[in-house]
Amino acid sequence: MQILTSLFWLFIFLNSALAIFTVFREKERDIAAIWAWLLVITMLPGVGIIIYLFLGRKISRENIFDIRAQKRIGMNQLVEAQKYLIENENLDIPETRYLDTTMELVSLFLESNQAVLTKGNKVDILIDGRDKFDKLIADIQKATHHIHVMYYIFKADGIGTTLLRALEERAENGVEVKVLYDPIGARILGKHFFDRLKSFGGQAEPFFGSKFHLLNLRLNYRNHRKIVVIDGTIGYTGGFNVGDDYLGLYEKMGYWRDTHLRIEGNGVLPLQTRFLMDWNASADQKTVEYKESYFPVSSFKGSTDLQIVSSGPDNEVHAIKKGFLKMISMAKESVYIQSPYFIPDEALMETIKIASLSGIDVKLMIPNKPDHPFIYRATLSYAEDMINSGVEVYIYDGGFIHAKTIVIDGEILSVGTANFDIRSFKLNFEVNTFMYDRSLAKQQVEIYHKDIEQSYLLTPEMIADYSKWERFKQQFSRLFSPIL
Repeated sequence: MQILTSLFWLFIFLNSALAIFTVFREKERDIAAIWAWLLVITMLPGVGIIIYLFLGRKISRENIFDIRAQKRIGMNQLVEAQKYLIENENLDIPETRYLDTTMELVSLFLESNQAVLTKGNKVDILIDGRDKFDKLIADIQKATHHIHVMYYIFKADGIGTTLLRALEERAENGVEVKVLYDPIGARILGKHFFDRLKSFGGQAEPFFGSKFHLLNLRLNYRNHRKIVVIDGTIGYTGGFNVGDDYLGLYEKMGYWRDTHLRIEGNGVLPLQTRFLMDWNASADQKTVEYKESYFPVSSFKGSTDLQIVSSGPDNEVHAIKKGFLKMISMAKESVYIQSPYFIPDEALMETIKIASLSGIDVKLMIPNKPDHPFIYRATLSYAEDMINSGVEVYIYDGGFIHAKTIVIDGEILSVGTANFDIRSFKLNFEVNTFMYDRSLAKQQVEIYHKDIEQSYLLTPEMIADYSKWERFKQQFSRLFSPIL
């Protein structure tokens, strides 16, 4: 018995030493994440270190280099031209009440993310899954040159099969079809799901290719982007994935309330660039080069000026988070946020609190039910902090809200794939569209107010009624928020 006891304590000591060595050796890791991982490894001796190896390790420098090495296909010259115009105050930026700070936001994205400002786009906000997929499939059916598709989740159910059949029909008629999917989000896809598409000359690849299967030690880094580019002239991006639940056909979640964009104009070209960069980082022996046919210059005249901004673990700048911080700090009247997961880091928390305490109308909308219980409980904990700082927190009660939006002052809005959580800022590959258009921003404000009609206000009295067990679950979940 004494030998077993000694072996036990030796195991605990070695586990703790290994935890400290393993986690602290990655110098660029956030301090909060370090302590969260130490908690996991020490609370689950042996098992915790295995979890860390699969979910906690950062992308290697070699992999970072591979991703960063992909050229900004077709966009480099335009980036340099816009930088020159900003330096010489000749860039015709969008008209808003806050001209100087808008210029700062445009410049922030251009400098940190090479996100060019494209002007005169037509953008439709889509908030219903059936409407989104009806429009998408109709556009696919009209494609004549290429269709590039990237989704985090792609299911082999009703809408997934319908979308695949539309892609197969175009591929059979000579249209180039490329599909990129995340192997974790699309893990239940059958092995032969894309065989027929491939038989017609189409291509389908998992993000990071064969190197990113379920046993890979980087599976924690997910491509959460959703992008479709059709003939280089029409683009889709936003919150909807491919699955029947996004049509509201999953009884447990109810109606699925999400936000997506349909874009026409030169704003499609940065989406094309993003897709091709991700494709080249993933498809073994199938990389693509710049072609003029992928980047047709549009003469389309709309009202929306926009920037496509991407972020991911390949870049420490965290451009989308910085964009949120800048937008909130710019606001003079109102900040309206929607996110299914609200797990902000300290910088974002403080910026939101400062805005609210300064008299700005700050509203946050989150779901009334979890699709990830652990994350949802942490979200409720952070929501309580917001209420204590004067933020109005609304619980959407009309189904499940998955929209990721922010609009300030009815002037500037962002719609994309990034949630207001640490995972989206640091672990996932994300893409957001930042738009400078008063009419579109006001439309988003109207949508927000209609969503409020389907919501209830979370009050201090409701929070006081939480049971001790519920409060413990929230606080326990919050401990792990840096690595959720």
